[in-house]
Amino acid sequence: MRHVGWIAGAAAAVLVAAGAITYAVADGDGSGMKAPTADSADAGFARDMAVHHQQAVEMSYIVRDRTKDVEVRRLAYDIAQTQANQRGMLLGWLDLWELPKVSSDAPMTWMGMGDMASGKDGALMPGMATNTEMKKLNTLSGKQAEIFYLQLMTDHHKGGIHMAEGCVAKCEVGVEKKLAQGMVDAQQSEIKLMADMLKERGAKARD
Repeated sequence: MRHVGWIAGAAAAVLVAAGAITYAVADGDGSGMKAPTADSADAGFARDMAVHHQQAVEMSYIVRDRTKDVEVRRLAYDIAQTQANQRGMLLGWLDLWELPKVSSDAPMTWMGMGDMASGKDGALMPGMATNTEMKKLNTLSGKQAEIFYLQLMTDHHKGGIHMAEGCVAKCEVGVEKKLAQGMVDAQQSEIKLMADMLKERGAKARD
C-alpha cells in the first residue's frame, strides 16, 4: 500500500502529458513530419501494445473480483485504469494516422522479432499470459489469486518493458517515444512493488 499511491500519481502524470498532445500526433510529432506508415515502428508498437495492455486490464479486473485485499485491489485498479487509458491513446493515434489497427505481420515484427512469441495458447507476445493461465486466475480466490496475479503481472510488465524500450529506440514520433519511456519507468517501479507484495505473501516472481 505504501508505494501504490505514488505509482498511480506518476502514471496519471504520464497520461495527462500524453493526452494533452494526442491530437498533435496526427502529423507525426506536430513538427510537420509526415504521419507514420503502416509498417513503421510507431504503428507496430501502437498496435501491439494496445493488445498487450488489453490483457493486463482483463487480468486486473479478474483479480479485483477474486480478492478482498485492499492493497492488491488498489494496484489492480491503478494498472487497469492506466493501461486502458494508454490503450485508448495508442488506438487513437492509429485512427489519426489513418492506419489499420490490425496487421497480417506477426506481433513484434516492427522490432525484428516477429518469431519471438509462438502465439501458443493465446500468448501472442512475450510476457502475455496464456489462455490456460487466464482461466486458472478465474478459478482462484484470496491469497492464491493475489499471488498468481502478481506473478502473471510481473511477467507481463517485463514483456511490456521490452516492447516499450523497443519503441524508445525505434519510434520516430516524439510523443509516442515519451509515452513509451513513461511505460518503462512506471512498470519498472510496479515490478519492484509487486516483488515486495509477493514476499509479504511468502512467494516470489516466476523464473
